[in-house]
Amino acid sequence: MLGLVGLWLAFAVAINWGSSSADLFLLLVGNASRVSHGEIWRLFTAPLMHHPEGSAGVSHILSTVIGLFFLAPALESAWGTKRLLRFLAISSVFAYTVQWALTLVLPAGAVARLVPPHWYGAMPALEAVAIAFALSLRSNNVLLFLVLPIGSRGMLIATVGISIALVAADAIGPSGAIAPFAGMLAGWLFGGSTPSPARRWWLRLKLQRLETEAAAGRKRRSGAARQRFEVLPGGRDDHKKDRNLH
Repeated sequence: MLGLVGLWLAFAVAINWGSSSADLFLLLVGNASRVSHGEIWRLFTAPLMHHPEGSAGVSHILSTVIGLFFLAPALESAWGTKRLLRFLAISSVFAYTVQWALTLVLPAGAVARLVPPHWYGAMPALEAVAIAFALSLRSNNVLLFLVLPIGSRGMLIATVGISIALVAADAIGPSGAIAPFAGMLAGWLFGGSTPSPARRWWLRLKLQRLETEAAAGRKRRSGAARQRFEVLPGGRDDHKKDRNLH
């Protein structure tokens, strides 16, 4: 959280008070066309950037930090710091990668309505944290809007419902309309339980591969054993012939 605030503050001061160009900021945010032309780093830096100008910029960074402040510590206590940081990084990149991929296949009119030319912010990661919190810490409550205590089911409904309401009202934030829903998917996929659904699938595939290799190894060993102990006929008839000659 301190890192996000510090980075936002640096850009806000440089652009608003230092007469700096916004070129560096725009170089680090997401842009579907530029990512398609090889600027893959944008998928990794876009989650770190937040709107640096005006009251909209303050609201953008504050909503992200407040959400993380109320939800992330409980997950850190349950998972540990390493897993939480890994989850935040993977969920952020996953959400923006899904959004970029969909801009390649959706009609241009839909892309123009759902995805801004430049997309950025940690809101998809916050959506992922909210879903993971609701699914992994079912006995915990949280204060919605800092006032209303809700449980895990309420958290799920609120997270999905607010995002749907924003799309219905055409109130697309800096992260775009697709990335938050991809963040929710990441929250379930990488943090929905312990182990996560993604890890369970990976372990199942790994087990199937090991079982296939073990079966192939047993088959090879069995075939080699049959070849090693096979008895070739022919010697008995020769012995009869020699006895008849005598």
